[in-house]
Amino acid sequence: MSTIRTRNQALVKPPLLSFDNAKTLLFIYVVLTRVIKIQRHLRARGTVASVRELYTWVAQHIISLFMRIPSMAAKVETEMNKAKLDIENQLVPKGADVVRHLSLPAKGKSLEWILSQMEVMDGELPGHFNWRNGKISGAVYHGGDESENVIVQAYQRYCVSNPLHPSIFPAVRKMEAEIVAMCLKLYNNPDGAGTMTSGGTESIIMAVKTYRDWARAVKGITEPEMVIPSTAHAAFDKGAAYLKIKIHTIPVDPVTRRVDIKRVKRAINANTIMLVGSAINFPDGNQDDITALGKLASYYKIGLHVDCCLGSFIMPYLARAGLADGEDGKYKLLPFDFRVPGVTSISCDTHKYGFSPKGTSVIMYRDAALRKHQYYVNPHWSGGVYASPSLSGSRPGALIAGTWAVMHYIGDEGYLESCRSIVSTTRTIANAISESIPELYVLGSPPASVVAFASKHPKVNILEVGDAMAQRGWHLNALSPPAVHIACTRLTVSMVDTFIADLKDAVNQAKTTPSGKGTMVALYGLGQSSAVGPSMVGQLAETFLDSLYKA
Repeated sequence: MSTIRTRNQALVKPPLLSFDNAKTLLFIYVVLTRVIKIQRHLRARGTVASVRELYTWVAQHIISLFMRIPSMAAKVETEMNKAKLDIENQLVPKGADVVRHLSLPAKGKSLEWILSQMEVMDGELPGHFNWRNGKISGAVYHGGDESENVIVQAYQRYCVSNPLHPSIFPAVRKMEAEIVAMCLKLYNNPDGAGTMTSGGTESIIMAVKTYRDWARAVKGITEPEMVIPSTAHAAFDKGAAYLKIKIHTIPVDPVTRRVDIKRVKRAINANTIMLVGSAINFPDGNQDDITALGKLASYYKIGLHVDCCLGSFIMPYLARAGLADGEDGKYKLLPFDFRVPGVTSISCDTHKYGFSPKGTSVIMYRDAALRKHQYYVNPHWSGGVYASPSLSGSRPGALIAGTWAVMHYIGDEGYLESCRSIVSTTRTIANAISESIPELYVLGSPPASVVAFASKHPKVNILEVGDAMAQRGWHLNALSPPAVHIACTRLTVSMVDTFIADLKDAVNQAKTTPSGKGTMVALYGLGQSSAVGPSMVGQLAETFLDSLYKA
């Protein structure tokens, strides 16, 4: 009997889903998913870039350990505190004459008193830039005193309005819908859909959110990834950080300044939800090859967002202004709008070259079905059904009214002329740099309103040039890797000759008598100084933000 029992036991198969088997399967699954993620990461970045990332990571940790040595830590802290104090002193007015309003007045003040205090505060900080003199890069997109008055009148009429309540403010609802419709027509998609937002950053984050939710609903993607050029706006990184999306940042061609399409294709995988292209990008004013990106997006059935926040009311007018073909093989416009197959969304800042009040932008989609994934709807809230089209709930209807008013005031012909004068100014600057300032070169072939330049002379530090321009009253943007750019506006048009003359003098000063102490040199030089340089710059950036709220 024992022999028969033993034989029967030998014939019994162990259960397939035993605890040990489950552990083994789980281990295999974890290892396999990790291997797939590593493979995708390496494929997107390439071996060289991955090794460089690893080297930087190791270097950061080694230097960080070295900097924890008490004597070194004390020295670094002393220097950082000096830099932080310098930042604070540049932003926060100080002195016995500075009045601080830290609590509510016992009784309300008159309008005359309020305006007088505003005038005092305008002059409290010495050395601040006066934007009206035109020596400023972007920042203020002014359509003129008359259009400013139009905005003020519209703002006053709707100053208490809120589009969250369309039944109370029906005109604001209508104006917002018409603003979106006008922008859709401008970008050749009159049957598309969109919403207004508070600015380019929100428009971009809304697009990222839309593709994340679309990919989850349609494709079942729960670990989303996106592919962006290295010149894409930081708002894409911000959106990815907020929404937990992995980013693959692809380098641009050093000559054309367009994203490397082959590298983009290599970075696409089963978790990719969207691609990004700029028209134009913020750093150097160049545009990506949107047609090539559109082909990839169509083939892989993923979204393609075109960032036209800066291009806004310039890019759509280049062809009619006679500027799309460029000149002498430079500055040629590439296709960029909804006529390009594969483009599924575009962001456009009305508050830039649309000259509307700050705090307005439009995010556009190819169709309303895609836009639905941007919405937030909660039918279960105890306060009633809650639904909003973008991040904000309540929004200032006065900004919508100001935007609608100024778009009608300037009109199609006004925007066409604005494009022609601004872009002609930009190209005058770019040509002057290329033809008469041999120490510098223009980055890429910018087709619109931004020109960036860097140094090709061993004795000229471009950041020194930027600081020398600041001494001459110019407020320009420093870039990384080291370069400087100017975003031309209507204010720049009358200052173009002054800019070129000052730039030549600044280059000569940087070459012959560099100071090594300017803001650009100090801040961006620190960022390039070592592997931990960016983290130290990050600390200074946090100090800058803290200083904004120091009363």
